[in-house]
Amino acid sequence: MEKTISEFDSIIKKCEDIFAKKMKDYGSAWRILRISSLTDQIFIKAQRIRSIEEKGSQRVAEGVMSEFIGIVNYSIIGLIQLDLGVSEQSEELKYDEAMNLFEKYAIQAKELMLNKNHDYGEAWRDMRVSSLTDLILQKLLRVKQIEDNKGNTIISEGIDANYLDMLNYSVFALIKLKKPL
Repeated sequence: MEKTISEFDSIIKKCEDIFAKKMKDYGSAWRILRISSLTDQIFIKAQRIRSIEEKGSQRVAEGVMSEFIGIVNYSIIGLIQLDLGVSEQSEELKYDEAMNLFEKYAIQAKELMLNKNHDYGEAWRDMRVSSLTDLILQKLLRVKQIEDNKGNTIISEGIDANYLDMLNYSVFALIKLKKPL
């Protein structure tokens, strides 16, 4: 488990670094995005990963690793938006506050990962990256249905739980992609 914690922390640090740089370049322009738009943004990234996996090639320079990083960061942005609400005027979120919120949700995702890894025995290590991609796409379809139901569920977890799962599946994929398969 210590190895997983170290790998998880390393991946999150890389994602956080990219998030921080984009915050400095663009500010918090993403605050205007509705949850459905964030879900669609993640969907585009997951669909591109699946397309590259199926075709075995790509024509755009950025590879699947950058797309998985994007899913991590958009999932955290989604969690922030669920927490703060959408800003109608692209209300600026200060850099330090955004970074604190990033850390808050990264920690929440890590705690969930540790609890699930305890129960599932790190089964993800024996999974294919393509299966993790499919699970992310399945979660996205669930989130879209929950959004269509105006956020209401009868028995299922909400949008936030699905964002956390997509974040963790993306971290797992990034861990697996850093090693020879």
